[in-house]
Amino acid sequence: MGVGEGKYIGQWYGPNTVAQVLRKLADFDQWSSMAVHIAMDNTVVTDEIERLCRLGSCDSGPLCNGHTGASNSHRQWKPLVLLIPLRLGLSEINEAYIETLKHCFMLPQSLGVIGGRPNSAHYFIGYVGDELIYLDPHTTQPTVEPSDGGCIVDDSFHCQHPPCRMHVTEIDPSIAVGFFCSSEEDFDDWCKRIRKISLTAGSLPMFEVVDQLPPHLSNPDVLNLTPDGDAGQHGAFLVPRGVTAAVHDAAWPPPPSPKEEKRIRAPW
Repeated sequence: MGVGEGKYIGQWYGPNTVAQVLRKLADFDQWSSMAVHIAMDNTVVTDEIERLCRLGSCDSGPLCNGHTGASNSHRQWKPLVLLIPLRLGLSEINEAYIETLKHCFMLPQSLGVIGGRPNSAHYFIGYVGDELIYLDPHTTQPTVEPSDGGCIVDDSFHCQHPPCRMHVTEIDPSIAVGFFCSSEEDFDDWCKRIRKISLTAGSLPMFEVVDQLPPHLSNPDVLNLTPDGDAGQHGAFLVPRGVTAAVHDAAWPPPPSPKEEKRIRAPW
């Protein structure tokens, strides 16, 4: 899966790359019928999500969303995993986003945040004061082949140590926030909560929720400003043909110093 995103064994997977791989893996998961949507360009388009979650029905077998004999209401809306890759600064997080990030952890639909800091990749699950609570579930072990019954003993695949903490300003600005909406009503509730957070004084919205794709994003000639998750690319964006030279001549963002470049390259 990683090769399709330009990543090979031994290379770091940035938050956006991880999100793209998770979406591809979900396409092969016929049992759960879960929908995975990645909101690009810091924009969540509700119309796209509604089309994704309402498409098709769960008729692949006796199991639907992990349950036997699911009702028609379950068939009309697929459980949604929403992943939003973000870049909240150049070499360090912009403190204007910190309060908004904290509010995201408080939402009942929150799945946490994938991110990290130099030479480390973490899974953030909450916060206390100005410290983020995270898990570091990296343990190398042999591959496991499923048994004839399809069961895998997965005890060793879970964290064996307590959560750790780090100051919120130490996090790398390249992150991806995740949310899970089990039903259409749950998704509508999430939209209301996010729009309420955007009106909170003292916090800067990390992304926006819109009903339809804005014209400036639907135009294929417009720059894609969503980070690819590899901060070592000096904040590189996807640039259409014909404007590459103009963007490079603008020299923005400016090339980082060797010390700053080292900070940006890890972990994403």
